[in-house]
Amino acid sequence: MEFRDYYKIMGVARDATQDEIKRSYRKLARKYHPDVSKEAGAEERFKELGEAYEVLKDPEKRAAYDQLGANWQQGQEFRPPPDWDAGFEFSGGGYTGGGPDIHSDFFEELFGHRYAGAGAGAGARGQRPGFRMRGEDHHAKVLVDLEDSFNGSTRSISLRVPEVTEDGHVVTRDRTLKVRIPKGIRPGQQIRLAGQGGPGMGGGESGDLYLEVEFSEHPYFRVEGADVYVDLPVAPWEAVLGSSVKAPTPTGAVDLKIPVNSSQGRKLRLKGRGLPGKVPGDLYMVLQISLPPADTDAAKALYKQMQEQLGFNPRAKMGVS
Repeated sequence: MEFRDYYKIMGVARDATQDEIKRSYRKLARKYHPDVSKEAGAEERFKELGEAYEVLKDPEKRAAYDQLGANWQQGQEFRPPPDWDAGFEFSGGGYTGGGPDIHSDFFEELFGHRYAGAGAGAGARGQRPGFRMRGEDHHAKVLVDLEDSFNGSTRSISLRVPEVTEDGHVVTRDRTLKVRIPKGIRPGQQIRLAGQGGPGMGGGESGDLYLEVEFSEHPYFRVEGADVYVDLPVAPWEAVLGSSVKAPTPTGAVDLKIPVNSSQGRKLRLKGRGLPGKVPGDLYMVLQISLPPADTDAAKALYKQMQEQLGFNPRAKMGVS
């Protein structure tokens, strides 16, 4: 997927005001409109302008796009950094439906899939006097620790809220909320904070804020559904002879029995020790055989002795010697 430099496409600086972006779009849209333009590639250029304007005219999309950084070049191979949009608070229109026939793959990857069409109470600006309307629901993706799901916790979470200043520039302000993380929450589930969304109109109630939960990257554990996996290093003799070893879990160390003649990649299941819930997940210890380094004469001699006495050929089943 290629990076799209929307500022370059629009012919404006990265610090352009919202009015400058609007004026540039109107000028270029007239120039490249396929009904009037005689220039080669006008239709494709017109579509690029429309996509760039859809992002840069929207303070929420623009603020999220800006935090990708200014070092990316137009056409450069690009993959979004993991959780690139975590911590951004979007209103219901933060993400957009469309599809590849309307938007590029770049746009769809960043803005085309989450929260599309969400937002109770969206729209309805400039209504008659006395009109009451509920505020928009807002959404944000937040990162929590795996241990929060096992134990439950209350923690402060900071969100970045895009705003337009009086002089037309897009900035973000920080918003900190104290949030209760329920025990057993899983990636993709949401925490609803009533009344923390957009303000209502005409005295209407505020919308809600929905926090979509993802787990921060953990140095040991990884989550697949409700199950938790950990790569557990074991010595060759522990795997071959069998042993009892201390093994880490998200709730503390346990004694784990290694069966005799265990092989690389063997999975040992600890039933019900995965993510909590009505039906808890399982915890899998994936054995990783670690070889001692031959960094002394004694160690080299032991390896030489094994070579001579065991006569082991790990490629025998492949028909080679």
